[in-house]
This record gives sequence, structure tokens and C-alpha cells, in this order.
Amino acid sequence: MLRTRADLPSSSAPGPVPPSPSPLALPADYKALKALVRQGEGMHLEFKLKAAHPEKIVREIVAFANAQGGLLLVGVGDDKSIPGVKFADEDEYILTRAITKYCHPAIAYTYQKIAVTDERDVLALSIQPSPDRPHYVVDNPAQPAGKAYVRVKDRSVQASREVREVLKGERKGRNVRFGYGEKEKLLMQYLADHPYVTVGQFATLANIPRQLASRTLVLLVLASVLKINPDEAEDRFSLADIPG
Repeated sequence: MLRTRADLPSSSAPGPVPPSPSPLALPADYKALKALVRQGEGMHLEFKLKAAHPEKIVREIVAFANAQGGLLLVGVGDDKSIPGVKFADEDEYILTRAITKYCHPAIAYTYQKIAVTDERDVLALSIQPSPDRPHYVVDNPAQPAGKAYVRVKDRSVQASREVREVLKGERKGRNVRFGYGEKEKLLMQYLADHPYVTVGQFATLANIPRQLASRTLVLLVLASVLKINPDEAEDRFSLADIPG
């Protein structure tokens, strides 16, 4: 049974779902589900055994929306077992309430149940890459400043300030211009000999404040000169791929 989450209150209604297809389509049946699970968790796929602690599960949903989209399967173990959940309707209710409560801005998604046995189902949620990113997990509605997450390989990690600024800039879709001065020249020379640079390394290299180094790197990412590679320890900036 395929559903679309389109009944959110107007005050928290999500933006339009992008027309591009989800990186992983919802599995149509148990056979398709098993084939999907065999791939294991990754950039676009996350397993949860049950919907316990939904306030933590929404981090995965926010990370998918802030990155390239993905699929969350509830009722699947990390060991690729598929026990399903016994009370799928209850888990669905808990999870959808958590998404509405903890995700800001609201996130559009589709979901369906896949029967595992007569009494157990897997709940699958498909999250598109969002046009309204960055999205945040807001633990306390009275304190709207939440935490943003992005997907890095098979994990959802907290987004750095630089990642958040890049997401904001991409959402605005402005034409970006930048000046090519001494610090940019030093940066390009450094990247000609090294695979990546961090904010701290660039600040030291150019002898500039960390805030200016951060702002410069973000601007160059938005200008498609660099690309940002999020990392749990420290983001890495490398030369952008040249279109072939």
C-alpha cells in the first residue's frame, strides 16, 4: 500500500517533491525487499529494527533530505535479517508523528508497508533530496535552533557550519561571483599538490582568520570551483569535477 504524506497541516506543509526519481524506489513486494536488503546499508539506505526512539530515527530522514535522498526500512536488522514489525500501523503512526514534530522545515516523503508474514510487515519510507534544505532536527519546539544532519557513506552525521551554509546557498540558487586574490591563489596552488584542504589548513596557509577561510571555501563551493566532502572529524574541500 503506497501512500504520500500530503496531509500535513498547512502551517508545516513541505515544499514540492522534486520531480527527479528517488535514489532508491520503494520495493514493490517481499522479493524486491530482499534484493534491496542484500545491498546493505549505504549512502541511500538505512535499516532500523523497530521504531523505538523515533526522535533519533528522524536524524536519518533529515540526513537523506539534506543529501541525495534515500530509503529507510523499519523492521530490518543491521545483520540484514528481515523480521518485520508486528504492529506496523502503530510504528507508522509513531514515526510520522515524530517526523512532523521534530523535522523543520517539514519533509515530504512517501511510504508503504511490505508484508513479511501474515502478521509482520516492513515499513519503508522514501525521502527525496529536498529543495528546502537544510532541514533540522528540533528536539524542543520552544527552541527552534536544531541540528542539521547529512549522509556520509552509511552514517548520518551532524552537518558542519560550512555544509549548512552551502545548503542554504544552493537553495537560494544565486549566481555566485568571487574575486581571485592572493588567498585564492595560495589555495589553488595548494590543491594542485594535495587532494584536499580543511578550513583550518586553509586559514593557516593563507594566514587569515578561520571565519574568513570558512566563508571563502563556502563561496568557492557555491561557485562550483570546489566541492565539499562532509566528514565526522572535519570537512574536506577538493577541486570540483570538471564536466566531461
